[in-house]
Amino acid sequence: MTLLNNTLPEQRRGKLKALLEKGHTVRVLEAHNGLSGIIANNIQVKGESEGRSLIREFDALWESSLTDSASKGHPDIEVVTFDSRLQTINEILAVTNKPMIVDGDTGGDANAFEYTVSKLERAGVSAVIIEDKVFPKRNSLEAGVQQNLEDPEVFAQKIRRGKSVQISDEFMVIARLESLIAGKPMEDAVNRAEIYLRAGVDGIMIHSKSKSADEIFEFAEHYKDICKQLNLNKPLVCVPTTYNQTNEDELSAAGFRIIIHANHLLRSAYKAMMETAKTILRDQRSFEADPLCSTVREIFKTVGFLDVKEKDQENEQTTNVPVIIPAAGEDPVFKKTLNGKPKAMLEISGKTLLDHQIQTLNNGNLADITVIAGYGRDQLKAEGISILENPDFKNGSALNSLFVAKEKMHNGFIMLYSDILMEDAIIKKLMERREDIILVADNSTQYHEPQEGNILDFIIGKHQNKPARREIRFASENVVAKIGSKINPETASHEFIGLARFSKTGAEQLIETYNDVVKNYKGQFQESEDISRFNFTDLIQEMIDLGFVVHFMEIHKGWLEIHNAEHIALAEKSFSA
Repeated sequence: MTLLNNTLPEQRRGKLKALLEKGHTVRVLEAHNGLSGIIANNIQVKGESEGRSLIREFDALWESSLTDSASKGHPDIEVVTFDSRLQTINEILAVTNKPMIVDGDTGGDANAFEYTVSKLERAGVSAVIIEDKVFPKRNSLEAGVQQNLEDPEVFAQKIRRGKSVQISDEFMVIARLESLIAGKPMEDAVNRAEIYLRAGVDGIMIHSKSKSADEIFEFAEHYKDICKQLNLNKPLVCVPTTYNQTNEDELSAAGFRIIIHANHLLRSAYKAMMETAKTILRDQRSFEADPLCSTVREIFKTVGFLDVKEKDQENEQTTNVPVIIPAAGEDPVFKKTLNGKPKAMLEISGKTLLDHQIQTLNNGNLADITVIAGYGRDQLKAEGISILENPDFKNGSALNSLFVAKEKMHNGFIMLYSDILMEDAIIKKLMERREDIILVADNSTQYHEPQEGNILDFIIGKHQNKPARREIRFASENVVAKIGSKINPETASHEFIGLARFSKTGAEQLIETYNDVVKNYKGQFQESEDISRFNFTDLIQEMIDLGFVVHFMEIHKGWLEIHNAEHIALAEKSFSA
């Protein structure tokens, strides 16, 4: 969960100084909202250098006035209030744990700057950088803009005032020199740097809009001399936006201790958003824009939604999950035996088939059981169940009966075919799974052959290979690629036993797909000749085709489907009362 990255202000504030004291060159990336903050905080690249593994990441975050203003749709002229900026800052701090440097613009007048320092320090920010321009400033990178510099002594007094109100020794005030931006000679920048250092500033940032790093390298040499003269060791900061062909190693070698990549996440996001918007307008749909977009799941993962979902699923384990048993159809094989009763009333070892199922479910702490009745409705009886009726059972499939209980599905549910017996351990194992959609599938397909009136639903697993000796199997491999009764048994890896579990998310996906199919499809659908009689496996295959992930839980025997007298005899041996 992203909020678990949250760090107390006193824990975060000193991290920047600690890095500098250890001799690190601090790599900093811009963040303009919570999402970009998470990216800047967590992104890594892994590689190898001189035979050793290498992980490269950003050390700190930069909250920029340009990107903050632009993301709010305003120009970078200090029109966005500091309190508005502070809201953005707190949004980023809430989901990150690395130190933050804030772009303080001019800092306002001395009185305003005192408040800025106090609020930022209290929030856990590590440093503020203020520029020696006259309020209201104009962005430094735009050509042809008049840049008015503050009197250096006035600016030095602002620095003193800001330093005087800070409580901790950890917070840093850094002065940004705009001399080179304003077209002033190098001497002006050097002179200002010395004045600000004598005023107690914690570091100096030299700014340039040249495409060459020559002038900032020249300043770096002068800066070394100033620090030696004053016996100081204050970090030198740069923002290589325009001289971006100069790499970090070169900047570090020149003496720069903090390197800020100041606006790149917002600029890249802007470009991507423009292209996506144009693509949707041009094609009058969003399909062509998909390659330009991340998946929704990637966003979910980044912002912690998948963590929330996992916790929800954990909570589901402690609550009673509804079970829906579609039992509306008539079974012609047992018509004489049942004498008008539904198949669920078939007796096996002195108990009905339904009672056997109820006992197994109850043993797995599942007591919220709904049976969908149709044929022989008046003779369907059992303790501890709710009964709903499908009056149109003759004209549909078991899937239609399942959706009679749609109101029971919304928070997640289990579906069980009405003619299935199974060992208690299967239910227990199913309740331990966390996937959104999980089908129970038997790997002993070689023992099952289709018989008259007994249709087998086969599964082909994604990336399914014949297991080699001593092979390690991972749960992530158990993904359904294809399901249906018309699959060649020789190519199938598993058989679906008629038991499935859906989380809240999985149930929403199932309902959404079902509603779409019923509304928009006609004629043949998946393996069904007519949409009016499409079945559960057809719907699951449609979901797979649409990109939903369907998992299967592998079992080896331990279950039985009742379709003839032979099955009853076998059940009486295996599932006695």
